[in-house]
Amino acid sequence: MRLASALRNLPARDGVGASRVVIAPGQWACVMDFLVARFPHISAALWQQRLAQGLVLGDEGQALQADTPAIDGGWLYYYRAVEAEVAIPFEHQVLYRDAHLLVVDKPHFLPVIPSGPYLQQTLLLRLKHTLGLQDLVPIHRIDRDTAGLVLFSVQAASRKAYAALFRERQVHKCYEAVARFKPALALPLRRESHIGPGMHFMQQAELPGPVNAITDIDVLEVRGPWARYRLRPLSGQRHQLRVHMMALGLPILNDGIYPQLSPEGSSDTSKPLQLLAKNLAFQDPVSERHLEFESGQHLLPLPTA
Repeated sequence: MRLASALRNLPARDGVGASRVVIAPGQWACVMDFLVARFPHISAALWQQRLAQGLVLGDEGQALQADTPAIDGGWLYYYRAVEAEVAIPFEHQVLYRDAHLLVVDKPHFLPVIPSGPYLQQTLLLRLKHTLGLQDLVPIHRIDRDTAGLVLFSVQAASRKAYAALFRERQVHKCYEAVARFKPALALPLRRESHIGPGMHFMQQAELPGPVNAITDIDVLEVRGPWARYRLRPLSGQRHQLRVHMMALGLPILNDGIYPQLSPEGSSDTSKPLQLLAKNLAFQDPVSERHLEFESGQHLLPLPTA
């Protein structure tokens, strides 16, 4: 099909692939009018700059001008850009690399993929630039606030095999977290619930419904009112560990989303979320070898009060 092939054939620019949007019916005199209305959080000046640089294309891959007529139902392809992106002063470590798989140890505060105000300052774009692997795709994701292990697929040919490991729950994952200690809570325990959208789009919550989230929880260390926990998720719902710990009355230390959402821009790099993707183990579907990885990062020492 013409539209699909246009997107496939557009090259990445500075590590960023093209996004696309369909022109919805409306009173759009030109492409510029549609873009400003469709993306109100992006300034007209930035769209003008992208158009001038040839970063907005039509469905044949041709560069568009600001006054190009907007045709209902047509596709626009564009390359994302972020105004004044703030540098993230924390570095990742590559733990393993072969022709099919890349395993990376991610620091706190670094997003895995571009989103919102983060583009070049993401793990994916950093890896593309430093390793030259333009076809790199994360097989799974962890939150920007969470540190630890992330797996990437290096090539499309074997991507489905690695994705199937997570879909079929063949990856053994172990996290560590710091939260308050509750002596009355009998540990170890298994938390099973239905997790879905919460009150705010940034939040998830336990809701009525069939179980879709399962976590095994145990305690590793206790110091006064605080404890370090081992969390083993048996499913992969968004924010699962944070939601399950909060539901037990044990919100993870320095969590800016649960139980209350912190104001935007209030993140404090001296107080990272105390959640770490510590271990991953699985049978490699290509080499058939057992692979196991451990993060070299550590959570902060347990508070004493």
